[in-house]
Formats: sequence, structure tokens, C-alpha cells
Amino acid sequence: MARARDIGIPLEGIPGPLNTITDVTGVEVGHATIIRGEGALDVGQGPVRTGVTAVLPRGKSFNPVFAAGYSLNGNGEMTGMHWVEESGFLESPIMLTNTHSVGTVRDTTIAWLNGRRLYAPLEADIYWHMPVVAETYDGVLSDINGFHVRPGHVVSALNKAVGGPVGEGSVGSGTGMICHGFKGGIGTSSRLINIDRQPYTLGALVQANHGSRANLTVAGVPVGQEIDVPRNTFNHSSRELGSIIVLLATDAPLLPHQLKRLGRRVPIGIGRVGAYGGNSSGDLFIAFSTANARAFQRAATTQATFVSNDALDPLFEAVVQAVEEAILNALLAATDMTGRDGNTAYALPHDKLRDLLRKYGRL
Repeated sequence: MARARDIGIPLEGIPGPLNTITDVTGVEVGHATIIRGEGALDVGQGPVRTGVTAVLPRGKSFNPVFAAGYSLNGNGEMTGMHWVEESGFLESPIMLTNTHSVGTVRDTTIAWLNGRRLYAPLEADIYWHMPVVAETYDGVLSDINGFHVRPGHVVSALNKAVGGPVGEGSVGSGTGMICHGFKGGIGTSSRLINIDRQPYTLGALVQANHGSRANLTVAGVPVGQEIDVPRNTFNHSSRELGSIIVLLATDAPLLPHQLKRLGRRVPIGIGRVGAYGGNSSGDLFIAFSTANARAFQRAATTQATFVSNDALDPLFEAVVQAVEEAILNALLAATDMTGRDGNTAYALPHDKLRDLLRKYGRL
């Protein structure tokens, strides 16, 4: 699996040991990938190119994190965000899937949490779950109306979630995704920063299904305008018709309003790769902090520490850098994929990308 730094793309900032969102201690990621069938679309039968990705902020425990959301363009869904915004806490895993499987993933996640008693009752047997489930559309390559994501896939992604290396490209919920006119999917990256000599980590994970080929930009190079490779075999549009989901994690102690400020910097990273949040794009983001491990309490009062607003600039910069690299990793880890009706999404070719970077003096 190639990544942006393997290609030699010049990127800013210092990545963590794995250069993934799991460099933030405690964060776990799991995938369930569904690839089945070939040929003409037969709704309910396939072909299937889809899946589920689970991100657990503090592993398989009930220990809510401070969180906040932000939307660049709202043509999409991220369930549970009204309560995240109201309460300032994320109380569930973050689940990613395709547009028409949000309900199945949400319901199964509730059952998984309930079966493991991962909740804190208001009083005896009174509790609820409002899981965060986000989506992008994979119906160009997959039988999205066949509802092939089943409860077993959701449970598998949750149970398989671990720290360490993270699968990228055409895996999990990224299986059927297309980014900037090339095969897209899951991508991740991280940055190490210091605030007043205290080290912190920020990680990003994207489900990249957005952008147009014409606007694709890599390290300032207009790759989409110059690269000479076949276009996708399905009807191609120059419009931004897809979407991107971005997750930010950090171990820096931040309050919800500060996490929202991180989310507002995500579009800058997206813009560096050439997308602008078109009318039909669902660009939805959530940021959380794993610090303040016991801030969520049913008691009358609780305590939290936080970085001062004046010290946030290194985190803002890290967001932009990590999001940019995560999108590039999603593109570069992906491989050619043929799905329903023979529709083929070609991967961004590494050799031709290198040639263009050299042409513009960036390699």
C-alpha cells in the first residue's frame, strides 16, 4: 500500500510514528469490506463494492470525549450531531458507510453498545444511544439500493477495531468511493506538535468521495489538468457531485468550542487538494479530544483542563497538513476498481504523478 510520502510528495509538518489517526493514543479503527459479484446491476444481488468503518475514540469502553462538528456543505448525513453540538460530548463510536446503509449501521451500533453495557444510565435502566454515523455515496460502483451492509458487517468492523496501522484506499466504507475522478476511499495522517514545550498529537481520517479531476492539485501542481490517463468508464462530470467525511482526533486538552475551531480549518486542507465544496457535496466533519478522560460525569459538577485559545495555532496548522495528506493517502492507496455495469474507477497512477511533480520542480 503506497502513501503520499512513499511517492516523494513534499509535505509539511512532522507525522506521528504511523502517520495515522491511531497515533492518538486510545483511538481504534476497524473495517469490514464487502466485494462481491461482477457485471450488470441486479438490485439486491450486486455487484457489491461497499463496507463499514468504525472509529472508537477511547477503544471499547464508555468514556465520552469532548467533541464538535462542522459542515462545509451539508448535502449529506452525520447522525447524532444535534446532541454532540448540544452537550459537547461524543458518547459513541464514529461509524462510516454508504448513503443508504446509515440506518442499518446506526441500529446495529446501538445493539452492540447495549450488549456490552457501554452506557451510563440516567437512573435504573434509563439510557439511550445516539450514534454518530456518516455516509458518502458509492452507487456508481456498487448496488447501493440492494442494502448489502448487514448487521454482521457492522459488528465485525466494531470488533476488529484496534490501534496500530490503518487500512487505506478501497477498504471498509471507502471500498466504493471515487475522489477527484480517480479511485478514492479511506485515508489517514497525523502530526506531532508542541504547545509550550508539551507534546501533542493530532490525527485525521477521511472518507474521500469528492472533488473533480480538473481541479486536482498535488503539492501545488495542477495534476488534474495535466495528467494523461483514461477517464472513468462511466459518465463523467466536471461538477463536484461527491462528498467527504473528515474525522479529527487529538490528545491535546480542548473544549468543544475549540474543537469546532479545528473543524473550521478542515476546508483549507481539502482546498489544498483542489476541492471547493460544491452544491452537491456533503462535506461533514467531527473533531474530538481524548484528554480530560473523566470530564463526562452524571454528578453535579466536574472539571476539565484546556489549552488556551492563544496557543491553538499549531493545532490549526496541523489540521490543514493532516487533512491534505490524508486525502492524498486515500488516492494513492487505492487501486483500479470495476463495479456495477462494468463501471471502472481508475487509480491515480504513481509514475505519472511523479513525472508531473518533477516537471514542476516539486520532486
